[in-house]
Amino acid sequence: MRKLKNSELDRLEVSEFKEAKKSPIIIILDNIRSLNNIGSVFRTSDAFLIEKIYLCGITAQPPHNDIRKTALGSTETVEWEYAENTLDIIEKLKSENVQVCAIEQAENATMLNDFIPQPNTKYAFVFGNEVKGVTQDAVDISNVVLEIPQYGTKHSLNISVSAGVVIWDVFSKIKNQI
Repeated sequence: MRKLKNSELDRLEVSEFKEAKKSPIIIILDNIRSLNNIGSVFRTSDAFLIEKIYLCGITAQPPHNDIRKTALGSTETVEWEYAENTLDIIEKLKSENVQVCAIEQAENATMLNDFIPQPNTKYAFVFGNEVKGVTQDAVDISNVVLEIPQYGTKHSLNISVSAGVVIWDVFSKIKNQI
């Protein structure tokens, strides 16, 4: 087995990416402190053709060197928008028939592995602050709360890891619908 060179990976050009059909997935970052986490989410979002990222509250915005370091140019490909208030974005998306899913540990949460995305449905996934998680107000108005099952001694994942797990899981379940 031979490792592929970057030139053999058949990557989209920026213009091709912008024209490509996107996954019916939107990401909402609710008060993310770490610029490296933000950049990582951009990079993962590029990999899976995410439609858009909303950067809310204290979440920093590109351009920024610490975001750029982990984003590796994906802030130029993935559409994004800043919004001061996460709740306003959730309400806006819900009014557009987007199903909003808070990623959090909560009573009666649906385990991610049990989540079955519905055909022809757009989803927005809310990821919260590294310390406080998704705000209770955002959890309250989301359509559903999804929890990533965890079996070890720790009860949390880094937000960029959580985003990667959720995006991959949902993308793999809907990729034939794209």
